[in-house]
Amino acid sequence: MATVPALTQLHTVSSKPPPPQQYPLHFLKPTSSFPCPASPSRSLPSSYNLRRRRLTPVSAVASVKENNGRVVRTWRDFASLNYWVVRDYYRLVDAVNSHEPHMQRLTDDQLAAKTLEFRQRLGQGETLADIQSEAFAVVREAAKRKLGMRHFDVQIIGGAVLHDGSIAEMKTGEGKTLVSTLAAYLNALTGEGVHVVTVNDYLAQRDAEWMGRVHRFLGLSVGLIQKGMKSAERRRNYQCDITYTNNSELGFDYLRDNLAGNSEHLVMRWPKPFHFAIVDEVDSVLIDEGRNPLLISGEASEDAARYPVAAKVADLLIQGVHYKVELKDNSVELTEEGIELAELALETNDLWDEKDPWARFVMNALKAKEFYRRDVQYIVRNGKALIINELTGRVEEKRRWSEGIHQAVEAKEGLKIQEKEFLKMFHVPVVEVPTNLPNIRKDLPIQAFATARGKWQFAREEVEYMFRHGRPVLVGTTSVKNSEHLSDLLKEWKIPHNVLNARPKYAAREAEIVAQAGRKYAVTISTNMAGRGTDIILGGNPKMLAKEIVEDSLLSFLTQEVPELEADREMLPEKVLSKIKVGPSSLALLAKTALMAKYVRKSEGKYWTLKEARSIISESVEISQSTDIKELQRLVNEQAEMYPLGPTIAIAYLEVLKDCEVHCFNEGAEVKRLGGLHVIGTSLHESRRIDNQLRGRAGRQGDPGSTRFMVSLQDEMFQKFNFDTEWAVRLISKITNDEDIPIEGDAIVKQLLALQINAEKYFFGIRKSLVEFDEVLEVQRKHVYDLRQLMLMGDSESCSQHIYQYMQAVVDEIVIANVNPAKHPSTWSLNKLLEELVSISGKLLDGLSSGITEEALLDSLTHLDDMNSVDINNFNLPNLPKPPNTFRGIHMKSASLKSWLVICSDDMAKNGRYRPAISLLRKYLGDLLIASYLDAIQESGYDDAYVKEIEVNVRSFGHRNPLEEYKIDGCRFFISMLSATRRLTVESLTRYWSSPLETQEIYIS
Repeated sequence: MATVPALTQLHTVSSKPPPPQQYPLHFLKPTSSFPCPASPSRSLPSSYNLRRRRLTPVSAVASVKENNGRVVRTWRDFASLNYWVVRDYYRLVDAVNSHEPHMQRLTDDQLAAKTLEFRQRLGQGETLADIQSEAFAVVREAAKRKLGMRHFDVQIIGGAVLHDGSIAEMKTGEGKTLVSTLAAYLNALTGEGVHVVTVNDYLAQRDAEWMGRVHRFLGLSVGLIQKGMKSAERRRNYQCDITYTNNSELGFDYLRDNLAGNSEHLVMRWPKPFHFAIVDEVDSVLIDEGRNPLLISGEASEDAARYPVAAKVADLLIQGVHYKVELKDNSVELTEEGIELAELALETNDLWDEKDPWARFVMNALKAKEFYRRDVQYIVRNGKALIINELTGRVEEKRRWSEGIHQAVEAKEGLKIQEKEFLKMFHVPVVEVPTNLPNIRKDLPIQAFATARGKWQFAREEVEYMFRHGRPVLVGTTSVKNSEHLSDLLKEWKIPHNVLNARPKYAAREAEIVAQAGRKYAVTISTNMAGRGTDIILGGNPKMLAKEIVEDSLLSFLTQEVPELEADREMLPEKVLSKIKVGPSSLALLAKTALMAKYVRKSEGKYWTLKEARSIISESVEISQSTDIKELQRLVNEQAEMYPLGPTIAIAYLEVLKDCEVHCFNEGAEVKRLGGLHVIGTSLHESRRIDNQLRGRAGRQGDPGSTRFMVSLQDEMFQKFNFDTEWAVRLISKITNDEDIPIEGDAIVKQLLALQINAEKYFFGIRKSLVEFDEVLEVQRKHVYDLRQLMLMGDSESCSQHIYQYMQAVVDEIVIANVNPAKHPSTWSLNKLLEELVSISGKLLDGLSSGITEEALLDSLTHLDDMNSVDINNFNLPNLPKPPNTFRGIHMKSASLKSWLVICSDDMAKNGRYRPAISLLRKYLGDLLIASYLDAIQESGYDDAYVKEIEVNVRSFGHRNPLEEYKIDGCRFFISMLSATRRLTVESLTRYWSSPLETQEIYIS
């Protein structure tokens, strides 16, 4: 997790060293056997043992050296910067602990009142640093009372790291979700809003309900942003003290707000939408997903019809004959034969013809054909190509590939073509937070295979061996296709298992699958588990299992709809998982609740849908977690005649939960005795960080566990980067004639990890390049966004002042482009200057333009030397029409003076003999345009609100195309874009007020 705030300096705290961590020193003999208890009746088949080979023998001395290395690394940790940073946080931990006895003595009302006290202290001049330790102690006590969870000392450190604006790197299962409450509460006390950003809607809703109990108990408002919400609902939720959302929704709301036509369409907290944000799975959000831009659909492109045609041409072309493929950077190159065939098929003489461009469409179609595979990079659902996040296995419904790739994929699949894009990345420091308990997980050596077939067969054998011993197994795959291939292999051997990937039938059962993944005999195949957000608890998750039991018992009484079961339901492991023994009291309460539900449905004529019925149960479970059992019983007794279904379900759930907790505890102890969760990685990823996330699923909170990674030289990573793997093939062939046999050893591991590091460097280079380019554009983007918000959120006075500045700037640009300060005015392009001025002013200057001719203007400029003084507020050039007298009042006179000072001090005009004349000309023509504009507004009789609406709508209309131009061409055209923006805005305004009825439909929707 990490913060992306506008934060102050790091709040460092010095302290005593942390208590020494006791790391058990195991002298392990690194053999190929699995960490399962030895048993005569559960030994591996001899054929299985024969298939396992080692590249090099390992002696007892080597084993001792390996474990001595752990001690050495501990001393290295002691000397590391991270050690001293963490050590520094322990003074804060001591301060928080010192407040705990006092907090425990407070009543609920007194504890909740601390929030108002903190806010009053902040208002009196104290800082967040002054109240940090006490605020953390309040949150710790609130969490203990409302959630039954007390923050560990290391979690206090994690919260402090987040508050200081750094990334808190925490191991899987260390309680990141609970850590977030500390920094969220503290920063919400300022009243400026906090965003807690998760990776999907499910986690945002879960955390808003779960962690939200703490914040609501302490008197803070909690909002939730979900897909499909209307603007009014989003605006209301963004106004809360703490708002839970996912990164995609937050990004799109920011983009939509910066495309809003008026202030009523804004949903975020403007003018300061971002105060403090906590980002869950920050590496996934900012690094992995940072390669994919957020995209907002625009108008249909006239090029949309070209994509399907190009897709058909791509089908005609043959790889190696008509085009060459470079897997590393996903590029294709047409050969001469390919160019000729494509031009023939498209009936064009030149694929790169600017008037009839086909090259990029054909290239994208070939990329879609070669690099973007269905059920690997994307799935097709409801007529749309939806991206599968390669790192989490989730469907990214709002993401689209850029540069026409997504349209090419849609064309390949015969789908409707859609459009457009945007990108952003961040940088923050990282602090590694220590684990609460030592990690005793065993990471077994990587196994290398010559072929993919051998890898999958061996993965199946390893799963079967673990299943026979009863150990839970999690198998991580890199794609939907691979997860389903392994599933088919397990079905052949009749091994019950669950599958978790992007397919809707599996995704709908995600929470249930993860809840059971740590149970005895559970086998789970999943696309990468990074970002799943739910811990795998050995023995099962009692809360999830209790909810399942309640649903199974009550749904048939609440609704007539029948839950849909998957066609392959019979292969799921319910039949081998141990039955949970529900006690007599639980059964009695379930029966009572079922009868009540049946009576309410029939006697009162209430018919719930399946979704509504599940919602009733979920809400009741939520009530049970935040309400005391005595209070629930009181509600049942008071509402007995009204059939209190909700509280009754809550009481039944709590009773079932007790049974589930006993069962899960006992089963968890047995699973630990067997060796804990075993994780199998079926491929190395492009980043070691992702592999470590998968490994981290085993061995949470000091639990036992083990991991094994298997790779084949046919894996996509080796093919994609054209890595030389011939050496490994030759090595394997020297050791054994069977190419399906794995090899292990330091030499192989080092070589494979070296290839992985090369892949990391490649993608790091890409990200670095993107960030460097984006930093250039960020200044410009912020300038444009600030202008939009000034127009949308400013009052009428500030909005109008900005328009006057635009008008003067446009006049200045016209004048400077047509004069030369070093030459006499007779050489200036005065006729062109006047034509441009008339073209932007509409009909505003019709009454005055007859008196401002080229000859009259030249005559006036030559007589400037006769002027002894200048009245800035009533200035006009000699013998030319005087501007309307609209510069009345202190504000207008002040604006006129500021305009003159800017003209005199800027460097738009070069130095020369006639520079003073140019400055006076700029002042006169600017005053003439502004005064005529104000005169037209006053004559119209409209109020200030209507005038601002016109100015805002015209401003929004005026910059649309230049903004698109700037995004494409970047820095080089930025100044030109601003100039075009100002000119188009002024021209639009002057035309409107020249003839408002003719142009009203254009600017006001």
